[in-house]
Amino acid sequence: MDWRELPIAECLRGDEVEMLQFALDRARKQFAWKTGGLGAEQLRQRHAPSAMTLAGLVKHMAFVEDGFTARAAERPLAAPWDSRSWVENDRWGWESAVTDDPEQLYGLWYGAAARSRAAWAELSADGGLDVVIPDPDPKWSSNRRRILIDLLEEYLKHTGHADVLREAVDGVTGNDPE
Repeated sequence: MDWRELPIAECLRGDEVEMLQFALDRARKQFAWKTGGLGAEQLRQRHAPSAMTLAGLVKHMAFVEDGFTARAAERPLAAPWDSRSWVENDRWGWESAVTDDPEQLYGLWYGAAARSRAAWAELSADGGLDVVIPDPDPKWSSNRRRILIDLLEEYLKHTGHADVLREAVDGVTGNDPE
């Protein structure tokens, strides 16, 4: 799969849920374009002074998709994230990605994005964004709307990182793949 196959439908006058889903789909597509189609060496390339790699970004966003969606659905994390804590998963994703095969790495992210997209369609239906998700520390309890906004924010932040890293890898620039 590549960025051209990601579902997205233009949304000029949608309701809140439709607009949030559109914004997230558009951010996913931009992220996939900026990180896609690269070989192992390109994905693993570091640019001083940062240790960040495109491989790390891809795996991190797979974790973010699965993790935020699991939290919003009040489900435990599934494989490959289920054997570590949230903090350990975050660190593991960034560090282990540089040894992953590109096809596995891309498969992990595309799978997480597809699962998340389907889950959020269900979670946000019929006022579902107002559902409060408890946290062991009550001051961090939030509703699904906030978690969805946080997911979108992660994409916006890391697509900017991918933009800079991708330009350094092979010169690809721009805001829109099409």
